[in-house]
Amino acid sequence: MATSGNKRETVYSEEELLGRAAWYYYHDGLTQNEIGERLGISRVKVSRILERGRRLGLIEVRVNSPEEGCFALETALEKAFDLREVRVIPELSGADSIDRISQCAAQFLMSRLQEADLLAVGWGEMVVRVLQRLTRKMSILDASVVSLTGGVSAYMEGIGNGAATATVHLTPAPLVVSTQEIRDILSNEKSVQDILAMAITANFALVGVGAANKNASLVRSGYVAQSEMELYRRQGAVGDILGNFFDIDGNVVDMPLHDRIVGTNLTALQDIPHVIGAAVGDTKIEAILGALRGKHINTLLTDEPTAAELIKGRNAR
Repeated sequence: MATSGNKRETVYSEEELLGRAAWYYYHDGLTQNEIGERLGISRVKVSRILERGRRLGLIEVRVNSPEEGCFALETALEKAFDLREVRVIPELSGADSIDRISQCAAQFLMSRLQEADLLAVGWGEMVVRVLQRLTRKMSILDASVVSLTGGVSAYMEGIGNGAATATVHLTPAPLVVSTQEIRDILSNEKSVQDILAMAITANFALVGVGAANKNASLVRSGYVAQSEMELYRRQGAVGDILGNFFDIDGNVVDMPLHDRIVGTNLTALQDIPHVIGAAVGDTKIEAILGALRGKHINTLLTDEPTAAELIKGRNAR
């Protein structure tokens, strides 16, 4: 890295400069001066880059360029974990990271969902925000959403403001029930069986990767007590997908909670061709590593700092 005056000057390809400048400008709302300072180039060059992107059709209302991520990190992650696809969005300190990654996930899916497609979705805050952005687009495509777990109220928060005429199939049950017997009764109900069977026929699934800590969505929602989460960590759990906890190597941790979850397990999830995990942040590094090592997801959406830490930790145990 070299310096020039008061600006940082980092060597990027023209394509990556375009992708970064477009993302910062159209999605993060930075001015051209702010972008120039961040990328170590002049405001005039930022303006020219954006104009070139519009002229070439790479930029319309949103970023169409597939180079909007951080190329080197994407390639490294794909190779390190044998992933189908990776998208890494540029770092932006002080921004709402969940909002940015949910925007990335919504755009990623918009570019891939086809007419009459079926999208299976997991449970959690990130998925809710993606659905809030995505369901109107899905109604235009006549595409459908199906839930991978119970927990109707959380899914309704995501689709309530944007459902339009999109078809939504929700598992009519809570995410976690009080006993295994109740879980078995609900799982044997035809309406529950039909939805969960439909979910694993989807071509795409979007899931969040939860960290095993006191700030996890499962704790904040009241499904898991803080004391229970501490016990899970002592048992080796580092994260969860769909309420199924795994260790740093991706092995599912044996715990009673799994017998009380109404939803798809991690083995059944592998029947879906494209399982997209979207997660960011220092607190989720171990959880994402476990998900990647266990092959619980095959497509990763994350941000630049998280991707760099994943590369550093790929061989660590």
